[in-house]
Amino acid sequence: MSRELRGAAPRPFGHDVAPMILTGEEIKSQLGRNILIEPFEEKQLNPNSYNLRLHDELIVYEEIVLDVRRPNRYRRYIIPPEGFVLQPHKLYLGRTLERTETHNYVPMVEGRSSIARLGLFINASAGFGDVGFCGFWTLELVAVHPIRIYPGLPICQILYHTLEGAVSEYRSSDKYQNNQDIQPSLLFKELQQPPKDLQMRLSFGQELAE
Repeated sequence: MSRELRGAAPRPFGHDVAPMILTGEEIKSQLGRNILIEPFEEKQLNPNSYNLRLHDELIVYEEIVLDVRRPNRYRRYIIPPEGFVLQPHKLYLGRTLERTETHNYVPMVEGRSSIARLGLFINASAGFGDVGFCGFWTLELVAVHPIRIYPGLPICQILYHTLEGAVSEYRSSDKYQNNQDIQPSLLFKELQQPPKDLQMRLSFGQELAE
């Protein structure tokens, strides 16, 4: 979405006004301006959020011990029309069917109470987005007990917070911005070790020897 399509930015709040959450009607009015949801279905619009659906793919790590300093192997699974059973005490990564783009607001993805009451949690600790984020939302799925899920399941909801102060958007990077797929952890890119110095070093005193 080009900046020209966004229209005017929301009015800045004064110091005496707390940031607020957009209503469903305001989310709808901001489509094509500061908010993009693709595809958009009016029936998924709530009083102050929008339901996002589950894509038909999952990935599961295959490492016995996950290492934060390197990429971890994973296996991809397809959720068939007849459903896929999630097992307890196991992490599954999925993604939303919808792609979103947000400017001048802070997007946040939260679980739905109807899903949580079945013992399925969709973002173990990461539901808060950055202003300027563009892409699909990766979901961290953890089940309390076995539960069958289906592709297209309305699994979570996105809501939008207003901002106070100058806006500095999340920019394109080699991590999660403008993603096209489920994104496993890329924390290792932040923790890259500096390249080793391959030049031979002499032990103390040898540098003076002929």
